[in-house]
Amino acid sequence: MNAQQEVIAFLACPQSYDAPGDEVELIETHGSLIFLHGQRAYKLKRAIAYAALDFLSLDSRERACQAELRLNRRTAPDLYLEVRSINRAADGSLSFNGGGQVLDWVVVMRRFAQDALFERMALDGRLSLDLMDRLGAQIARFHASAELTPAFGGAAGIRQAIEDNHHELRLYLAQLDAVAVDALHHDSRAALEQLAGLLEQRRREGRVRRCHGDLRLANICLYEGRPTLFDGIEFSEQIACIDVLYDLAFVLMDLRQHGLPGHADRLLQRYLEHSALAEDCRPLPLFLSLRAATRCFTLASGALRLSEPQARAEKTAQAQALLNQANVYLHGDGQALTPRG
Repeated sequence: MNAQQEVIAFLACPQSYDAPGDEVELIETHGSLIFLHGQRAYKLKRAIAYAALDFLSLDSRERACQAELRLNRRTAPDLYLEVRSINRAADGSLSFNGGGQVLDWVVVMRRFAQDALFERMALDGRLSLDLMDRLGAQIARFHASAELTPAFGGAAGIRQAIEDNHHELRLYLAQLDAVAVDALHHDSRAALEQLAGLLEQRRREGRVRRCHGDLRLANICLYEGRPTLFDGIEFSEQIACIDVLYDLAFVLMDLRQHGLPGHADRLLQRYLEHSALAEDCRPLPLFLSLRAATRCFTLASGALRLSEPQARAEKTAQAQALLNQANVYLHGDGQALTPRG
């Protein structure tokens, strides 16, 4: 058993915690394992490496935990509590913040009910327009206070996003239409050529900032009555240091994919009303397309990991629909969001 397997076994055991009577629940994500116990969640970085992240070393996982705590406290200070070490004592036993060898690190968060997630609320029909009003104001305030990062973003940043998406989409041509994938690549590059000057202007004017980076409904919750952004990107400046409208585009796209176009329009309207700067929304169709493409290949990848045929087919169908929608956004059909601003 390697060191992280020992840590996983430790975190899965109720006796490892202050109140051992409760069961431990596990949530698995792309890069983390989240152990739910009592009123706390303990987030462990997987010892893995992908194109955009590398958590193979203990030092890299500690840095990622510390960065996650610092960055997510900007939007969810009440949720993100601390980083703890997991140590092995001289007798071989493991404990939190012990004095022996450090085996790994976890981010400790306050636990909240899963039905408070905006994604769950959208699926259940509980996501109100009033929440969109409050969420739009919250995101605008967050963007206004976020650190400026002019070394990122602009035309070069979006060009890289287009190429990264195309590379990933081509890995799943057994599930996705190759003609549609190549058409999206061609048309995205053409759209970028039209918008390059504006994107550079936005970068120079301070609209590229250290944003959330993964602003989906699954990463927004209602905590103590407030829309709360959590689980922002900590492992990649390239992914998180982006145009503020590109950050917003993820949740706008997600709302539309959940069949809530009116909610998306309302959110955008309220965001623009509370934005610190007057916004030019001409890049938004390209940003929406990029977000749909990113979600497409993520779902295609997830489908391959499913063993149940029907579940795999459903997730593949969702990926195919997102590929189609990514193309639709670029051509101004399907009521793609292009508001005045």
